[in-house]
Amino acid sequence: MTSPLRVTETDETSGPARPQIAIQNPATGETIGHVPNLDPAGVGAIVDAARAAQPAWEALGFKARAALMRDMQAWLLRHRSEVVDAVVSENGKTREDALLAELYYVIDSFGYWAKRAEKILRPRTLRTHSPFLLGRKLMVERRALGVVGVIAPWNYPLTLSVGDAIPALMAGNTVVIKPSEITPLAIGVLVDAAREVGFPEGVLTVANGDGETGAALVDRADFIMFTGSTATGRKVGARCGERLIPCSLELGGKDPMIVLEDADVERAANVAVEWSMRNSGQICLSVERAYVTAPVYDEFVSKVTQKVRALRQGEPREEGSVDVGAITFPPQLDIIERHVDDAVAKGAKVLVGGKRGTGRGQFFEPTVLVDVDPTMACMTEETFGPTLPIMKVADEAEAIRLANDSPYGLGSSVFTKDLERGRRVAQQLVAGSTWVNDAIMSYLGQEAPMGGAKDSGLGARHGEQGITKYTRAHTILVTRFALRHEVTMFPNARPRSKVLDAIVVALFARPGRRKG
Repeated sequence: MTSPLRVTETDETSGPARPQIAIQNPATGETIGHVPNLDPAGVGAIVDAARAAQPAWEALGFKARAALMRDMQAWLLRHRSEVVDAVVSENGKTREDALLAELYYVIDSFGYWAKRAEKILRPRTLRTHSPFLLGRKLMVERRALGVVGVIAPWNYPLTLSVGDAIPALMAGNTVVIKPSEITPLAIGVLVDAAREVGFPEGVLTVANGDGETGAALVDRADFIMFTGSTATGRKVGARCGERLIPCSLELGGKDPMIVLEDADVERAANVAVEWSMRNSGQICLSVERAYVTAPVYDEFVSKVTQKVRALRQGEPREEGSVDVGAITFPPQLDIIERHVDDAVAKGAKVLVGGKRGTGRGQFFEPTVLVDVDPTMACMTEETFGPTLPIMKVADEAEAIRLANDSPYGLGSSVFTKDLERGRRVAQQLVAGSTWVNDAIMSYLGQEAPMGGAKDSGLGARHGEQGITKYTRAHTILVTRFALRHEVTMFPNARPRSKVLDAIVVALFARPGRRKG
């Protein structure tokens, strides 16, 4: 693969120099690029430029902004191999995952919001129920917030950065993306591309750096979209609260899968393997624990074990070369290993995998654990790795209780051939999304909101909320026909009060209602 990696000019800033950040390929250990580590002054300069560019960007209007979004679609189609190369090189995921979950998603998002933003955000005239507003026109318009800061994670560097920036841009905001310092290069490619296709300077920029850089962005932007751990999300939310600016937080997950006795076990096993091992389990919505009813437990475990054992792991090269790639973030290996070791120490059995990979690069073997219980870290803490702990349960009720026994509530799934039963179980699960006989796929349905319950976050991406959150409502009332002096105006007088009292009774009294 040829390396397309570039550092965007907008990363450069005057201000105190800090050591650059080296970017490594997690599958090979090779250094593939460097980016600046911006200090607060550098972040401030970028945000100031974005704020200066915002009024003209909003004034362009929806149609002009949509045209640029479609130009970005076309650019991505022409340069798709370059973009996939960049994601694979810095993330260590397979080319297939980079193509479908990153490139496809971002291309689709540019078109989706280009088509729908104006309809969702258009001014609305409201029909009022109040007789006191007769002769008046009541309208609600949406206004851009200003500068949106997107703080992105390392597991899906494009989907969870540019994907969040697109609706913010279509709403008329300018956007500053703070990538993970582990995976900033592919984002730089797309920011360069935006400038190439005609985005004005300052509209979409990137602020590279570490946690200090992210904190500086939280201190300066007008809205923060954060995706990451619950611990960091709490700090971001607290700081936004101190500043009285809005934020949206997609945080940790520990998604349960329930397999009932009437499930299609083959389908359930395939989905379990796909969405526990895809991207080496480094997905917020990954299947992290499975609860299987006793009648189908042995069959499910057998099928899953066979399928996981057949997975090919290694450095992603050409298409189809491997199924499971690397662990992107080095400290994550320690967490995965700790969860597996803890489970084994407490009586769990490893049927497949269970160890770090050997050789160069950062790998952990695809792992299946059985004889697990709720005391184990692998069943309570977010693992974010290629592991699938499977627990036998007596019945539906126990499965639901255990699935809900978690501080997290991002996604969940239930497998049954009885679709009404599946919907009924789904309604009892505390989660932002629940899938019946599936997992994660609603993410591609951008019409529906995707967010979390409990400690999994606040707000949502996708759906109308996915763009209205980047705006403020502006209510406008226009008085067209009214008396110069209305009955409600000063001075107060007893006869007028009697009239108002009669109006209230006439409006709200109901025949047959008891008086007293």
